[in-house]
Amino acid sequence: MSNKNIKIVVTGDICINFVQRTIYPQSDKGLNWQTHLNMHIAVKPGEALLLSKLVALSTGASVISPRMPDSALIKRGEFLSSTAELERFPIFDDENSNGKVYRIKRLMGFTGPASGKPRLLPIINDDPNADIIILDDENNGFNSSEEFWPIALKSSQAVPIVLYKMNNPIDSSILWKHLQKMHNENTIVIINVDDLRSKGVNISKSLSWERTAQDFVWQINNNPNLAFLANCHHLIVPLGLEGAIYYRTDGVPEVKLYFIPYEFEGGFIKESQGKMYGLTSSFVAGLASAIVSGIQENEELTESINSGIRQGTISAQKCFIEGFGGDVSESPFPSPAIFIEKEDDFILRENVQDVIVPSSPNPNCRACWYILKDKSSTNLEEIAYDIVKNGVKNALKFIPIAQFGKLTTVDKAEIESYRSIKNLMLEYISTKNTVRPLCIAVFGTPGSGKSFGILEVANSIASNIITKLDFNLSQFSTPLDLVNAFHKVRDIALQDKIPLVFFDEFDSFIEGKLGWLKYFLAPMQDGIFREGDSIHPIGKAIFVFAGGTSSTFKGFCGENIENEKEQKQFLLEFKSAKGPDFISRLRGYVNILGPNQTDDKRDQLFIIRRAMLLRSLLERKVPHLINDKKETQIDNGVLRALLKIPRYKHESRSMEAILEMSMLTNATKWEQSDLPSKEQLKLHVDEEQFLRHLMHDAFYSEKIERLAMAIYENSSKLDGNIKMTWQDLSEDFKKFNRNQAKDIPNALLKINYDVVSVKDKPTFNEFTIKELEVLAEMEYTRLYHLKKRSGWKYGTVKDYTLKTDPTLVSWNKLIEDKKKKLYQVVKIWPEILAQSNFKMERLDYICECESKNN
Repeated sequence: MSNKNIKIVVTGDICINFVQRTIYPQSDKGLNWQTHLNMHIAVKPGEALLLSKLVALSTGASVISPRMPDSALIKRGEFLSSTAELERFPIFDDENSNGKVYRIKRLMGFTGPASGKPRLLPIINDDPNADIIILDDENNGFNSSEEFWPIALKSSQAVPIVLYKMNNPIDSSILWKHLQKMHNENTIVIINVDDLRSKGVNISKSLSWERTAQDFVWQINNNPNLAFLANCHHLIVPLGLEGAIYYRTDGVPEVKLYFIPYEFEGGFIKESQGKMYGLTSSFVAGLASAIVSGIQENEELTESINSGIRQGTISAQKCFIEGFGGDVSESPFPSPAIFIEKEDDFILRENVQDVIVPSSPNPNCRACWYILKDKSSTNLEEIAYDIVKNGVKNALKFIPIAQFGKLTTVDKAEIESYRSIKNLMLEYISTKNTVRPLCIAVFGTPGSGKSFGILEVANSIASNIITKLDFNLSQFSTPLDLVNAFHKVRDIALQDKIPLVFFDEFDSFIEGKLGWLKYFLAPMQDGIFREGDSIHPIGKAIFVFAGGTSSTFKGFCGENIENEKEQKQFLLEFKSAKGPDFISRLRGYVNILGPNQTDDKRDQLFIIRRAMLLRSLLERKVPHLINDKKETQIDNGVLRALLKIPRYKHESRSMEAILEMSMLTNATKWEQSDLPSKEQLKLHVDEEQFLRHLMHDAFYSEKIERLAMAIYENSSKLDGNIKMTWQDLSEDFKKFNRNQAKDIPNALLKINYDVVSVKDKPTFNEFTIKELEVLAEMEYTRLYHLKKRSGWKYGTVKDYTLKTDPTLVSWNKLIEDKKKKLYQVVKIWPEILAQSNFKMERLDYICECESKNN
């Protein structure tokens, strides 16, 4: 569809960009200057001039804008100008990438007039009936120069859609006040997140998508500096090149996060790839293209924005990839390829995911929100099974994933901790002449993998210069052993390597509780250690203190002690052992969660951690059990037992041990018969619980008849009487009730309950109203499709010969009496399950804000 009938005005602040590159002499012949380094300078459009070109390329519409002056007529100091030094960089951050393009090596600064505002340019052939107005406000004079504003913007009759790209988030400019007064409903404000941060708005970066989104929600609701933005009908905040936040309010505010699952903010561009300007402008141009399409198709503006954010994210990434091209003088800038979608593109629109961000002010609700739960149509248990069977990448295509070398995690708490540690390490390694070690603490239960995670993070940064050392302080008998350890650390540092030193069980006993802490204070603070009368510098090193007695940082500090008297006693002993001094020297910590569920019931991702660990063990230790389609050959009972057992006695070591103890060398599938004996399992799990999970399907199958009979008796009572005994029923009717019994576990999974076999008859809880509604609708849908498959259809009267039924309608059209009966049918499930020694086990934590709605 042609967009030439759509009129777009693009204007704003003007900047002329001078890009220079050094060319080395190709030969020693020719004129003297030709045999020396040559400096080539090209003139490129910037700010509104660049944005207008990008919009023309992205939309194909009639773009009305200021015109780029002839380069020969440009006088330095008249217009605002910038200068940048270019260099050829790899197109992708990939060892196999052969191509190179010019990007910015160094931004050399701006040149402006000696006094007053930089020169602006008028709009050529401005149109008062413009459909879209796009403004580039870099706070360089345009926002207070009304004579350069579009006519349609100043007209009280015109109602254009306004895309307002603003650099300086303040509400005092004349332009902002005018937009709020005249065009607020149709104005889309675009502010880069770094521009908000520069104004003191505390939004985290590169930790987790959940954390960044929730920080924004808190700031927009509470920060007085952002109060003016809270009134925006449409506000878009790009998060680097990897995501964006869309805030809209039309009575009730809504915040939506857009993100690329396998990236994090700032992760797309590596230091080795150079820099590029025009990235936010490319985002705006991509957004504009979707809005133009929406106008043509009479689409709601919010729908166009949803599509536009995806397109804008892709366009910004492509702008960076294209750079200034392989030949600055010949390659078009900006490149049309930014807005051309191809099947083999490195990123597609469907790769950009979105999720609604909860707005609850309750900190507990913030803590319990994770994208993994919201983005999946299935429950966590089904996702865990999928991870083991089909691999992490196949099972978690739309979920934020963080990878550090061989470590992969989806738990936002771990992602945030590891990324914080990675940021600390990057900063430390790049800092010269540092005299003290970088000190980090790691806590977790034995076997949770405390050293593995930190080592993978370090190796993902600089494996070529990092050397790992391990010291277990519980095996040291005197402080002299620690001095000897420091000598080994120093020897590695003198080789221009960075020792990554693990002090395992640093909180073990010597000369009293936490007795080692006092011996670390001087090395941590000053980077030195004493040996008799001698003082030795340690050099650059990373100290990792792995706890042996405390599984969390809070536990180490005594924050989880509830008894006030006990806590006071602990704090006295902690202070005496120099605990607060030790903590003050730490720069970060990580709680390693491991495959067991923590005491905090909000830890619902333990089953996902187990699944990822199990898949990793299978890939490394028994790869022959994974076929060419990457599918794991494993019995469902074995998989269920490994994922559902309440606790591994020795964390990940136990899971690994069970695999190694199984007879899998020549196996083609991990069968139940391959597992170790009951006595051997006892070393690592509760063997009775393990076997009940293992035999769950068999146990449930054994009770199908009993459950079916209970269902029939309950239904008969609801009808008023039991017409005949179970034995007298036809086989078809018995089969009907058996199928309902078989389907109960699948139905319960949809409301996050699992059916678990237990020794004794359990107590049972009733369903909430919301759960009853979900189950009743699901049961009706099952019966509806069953009847349809049997040839029944809707009819005004019930006729068994013609197979017509007036109740064969959609759930929404079903009369209330029929719905109430279905509520009674499913309401009895917990009781009949308990009578057969099955209990319903909740699979996820219910937050306060959720329980209030039930």
